[in-house]
Amino acid sequence: MYSLILIVLLSYLIGSFPTSIVWGRMTRRIDIREYGSGNAGGTNALRVLGWQAGLVVALIDIGKGMLAAALVSRIRIDAMPIEHELVQIIAGTAVVVGHIWTVLALFKGGKGVATAAGVLLAIYPWVALICFSIFATVVIATRYVSLGSITAVSSIPFVLMMMDRMGRQTSNSSLFFSVLIGCLIFYTHRGNIRRLLDGTENRFEKELFKKRA
Repeated sequence: MYSLILIVLLSYLIGSFPTSIVWGRMTRRIDIREYGSGNAGGTNALRVLGWQAGLVVALIDIGKGMLAAALVSRIRIDAMPIEHELVQIIAGTAVVVGHIWTVLALFKGGKGVATAAGVLLAIYPWVALICFSIFATVVIATRYVSLGSITAVSSIPFVLMMMDRMGRQTSNSSLFFSVLIGCLIFYTHRGNIRRLLDGTENRFEKELFKKRA
């Protein structure tokens, strides 16, 4: 039990590292939350700081998810009564929660997509690659990053079931994780969903560096 508590706490703290905020202060001496969409995530970093910064932020956020699910989940200071895959899922959920509600930024973080992708890469790499292909296809076709994210996350349970039918066994824990992460991503994108329905969502394109009103 102590191992699981430690894993959850460490995973949450790793997720709480505010990558885009730190990078914005280091490179431009700005608070990225005052620019662009105001979100402390990779897409806004790309929009405000440029593609190089956006790539760095996204890779670090992906790395946070992978670190928690692949390494932190292996910490043992006492007996662990549950299977390792479930421990990975718990660690992965904690790191995504930390990214969304980061204690280091007054519980206002990013939308969790890149960090969730890192968790998926660590636990189910083939599923992650298929979902990334779906994300990229939707973004290229529509230029809506939010729609790509929502579509990719929504496809996770179906991809898991498809992999299961192809002989790669999936557990009930994996399906529960996919639904839980989907709910979290839908929650963080609730504003984007409203704008998509209203036809006012911003498309992914080069924008001027300007401060929010």
